[in-house]
Amino acid sequence: MNAFLKLAACFSLVLISTTSLSAEDLKLHLRYQQETSKDSGRYHRLHRTENWDPAQTAVIVCDVWDYHHCLNAVRRLEEFAPRLDNLLKTAREQGVTIIHSPSDCMAAYEGHPARHRAMQVPQKEPPPAGIKNWCSKIPSEERAVYPIDQSDGGEDDDPVEHAAWAKKLKSLGRNPGLPWKSQSPLITINANKDFISDKGDEVWNILQSRGIKNVILTGVHTNMCVLGRPFGLRQLAKNGKNVVLVRDMTDTMYNPKSWPYVSHYTGNDLIFSHIEKFICPTITSDQILGGKPFTYKHDQRPHLLMVMAEAEYHTNESLPEFASKYLGKHFRVSMVYADDKDRNSIPGIEVINDADVVLFSVRRRVLPKKAMQAIRNFVQSGKPVIGIRTASHAFSLRGKQPPQGLADWPEFDAVVFGGNYHGHHANDAKSLISINESQKRNPILTGIPDKPFPQAYSLYEVSPLAKNTTVLMTGKIKGAPVEPVAWTFQRKDGGKSFYTSLGHPGDFEQPEFVRLLANGIYWAAGLDPADVTLSEKVTVHDAPHWSVVKIPGLKKSEKTDQSRWYRCVVRVPRQWMSGKPLLLKVAEAKGSEAKAWFNGAPLKKTDAGFRIARESVVVNDANLIVLQVTGQTKAADFRSVPQLVSASGDLPLAGRWQYRVSNDSQLANMPLPAKFGTVTDIVFKP
Repeated sequence: MNAFLKLAACFSLVLISTTSLSAEDLKLHLRYQQETSKDSGRYHRLHRTENWDPAQTAVIVCDVWDYHHCLNAVRRLEEFAPRLDNLLKTAREQGVTIIHSPSDCMAAYEGHPARHRAMQVPQKEPPPAGIKNWCSKIPSEERAVYPIDQSDGGEDDDPVEHAAWAKKLKSLGRNPGLPWKSQSPLITINANKDFISDKGDEVWNILQSRGIKNVILTGVHTNMCVLGRPFGLRQLAKNGKNVVLVRDMTDTMYNPKSWPYVSHYTGNDLIFSHIEKFICPTITSDQILGGKPFTYKHDQRPHLLMVMAEAEYHTNESLPEFASKYLGKHFRVSMVYADDKDRNSIPGIEVINDADVVLFSVRRRVLPKKAMQAIRNFVQSGKPVIGIRTASHAFSLRGKQPPQGLADWPEFDAVVFGGNYHGHHANDAKSLISINESQKRNPILTGIPDKPFPQAYSLYEVSPLAKNTTVLMTGKIKGAPVEPVAWTFQRKDGGKSFYTSLGHPGDFEQPEFVRLLANGIYWAAGLDPADVTLSEKVTVHDAPHWSVVKIPGLKKSEKTDQSRWYRCVVRVPRQWMSGKPLLLKVAEAKGSEAKAWFNGAPLKKTDAGFRIARESVVVNDANLIVLQVTGQTKAADFRSVPQLVSASGDLPLAGRWQYRVSNDSQLANMPLPAKFGTVTDIVFKP
């Protein structure tokens, strides 16, 4: 670098270290999730407002590369990059520090003032331990179940397009697997103010030298680099920074052909939810730029809100499971639950203002007047409403007055569903459910066999219904009048509703009810019920994807003619590489035989165990262990827990592994390094 550039870089470093004291604070609305009660597994999605001093705030732009091996990933990046560039310009003008971090691309910025500036920042204090390394998991994620399978690399390209794209990259002199060389030209780098670094210690020094307490992360890809890089969300959260993710200025590497078989955009949402629960809050770009949050042009999913506030039928368990199985392809689903300590509070209910369709499973609750008015406003707007079981008496206290400050809506059943709930038959009185003969061709009955099926619990008494109702199914008890159990209603406000008095946990075991509910939701949202696909029930031994299991504890597979595959990830510290080689000890059960791979390399079996070659190990990083077990066993596949043995210590691999039954030999490895393809569930470290 010539003397002028050095002088300019030093001058700009001094210049940008002083920010106007009159700069307005950034007013951010942080979205986060909090467990409804300890170990419930359900979360309230909440918001809080914070004011961040721009002088104490940085934006890190993670891996917004010029090229990528996935064509669809490039398309999505190019779609949001112009808005991201505007966000950076606006934040920069407000006095926020901008750090560009395109990993593995520093050679392109040799001599660039922003790169030189990052390298010249003095170290005020020793950086946190491990800040130079990839971070696969932090303690808050220990209990988490990672929501997607990204082990195939997450590519969602059309195969023909992908082949053409790889050919184009090769013609440009790029490695089709690792084609990035710089940051995308769609993102402006201010040579006089910004920093460029992909090193965790350098980025940390920048933050500390400038007194930065708050960090905003954006870029790609959320589930890999944004989470795991040395300057990523996990490292910053673990080391005490107030860090947030801009959830509409990022993208996830997820292939809808992989578990949980949802749309790419739902895959995004699942990762955001994981982050909000276990790592840090999220924000949206409109909080800095104004206007509305960014949405991808191909993301046409209607926003379905499920409101769950009843304790009798446990729909706070059955509905989330139902949604995860059947709604992820075509819906953006939000869920709100009653407060576990205050029955008349539903934290997060204000999300109804953004919903396209709402499903109610509520029983005899009254709410703060503002919350009830939001529900009334939604209905009066003419948007579709769905109700199951106790939604017919959702906001009624049987004629009692609500406590002060709370509001009821006793006419909800009649106004919203055209219903007339006034009691139910005995719980043990068995009823049979039948299709209304005149409605066989109704789209909501698509795919439902025309034969009676049993109702799991009491039959509601609801006759007579309002005029604008169309009865789809009825229930019959011997010696009692036939009662409607599923119908649609054209409301006076112009909206349409679907209601069913079914919804007991036992009903969710009936494929007829599951299809009815899915069809009703699709119909209400203006989608075609013919697009509903019911997944078959599978066990861990016949699932077509990796499942999380515990070792020890997994019961024997009945499919003994197929291989049983196990995989986990270990972080190997540098001190473990001194002395004798690493060994993987596996005690096979009688009648079984195991083979092993380490980062895709087959391991040689010795009397002491499987020997791991030094060159196969990635030090201080994620390493993939895969076991293939064959043969007949009378019990579990292992007599004891597999163990990693070194001269410095032993690591029992007891806990969560991934498991799959298959004869596919490709399962011995992942198509990309373990730190990108692995999930938090299966990471072991000394």
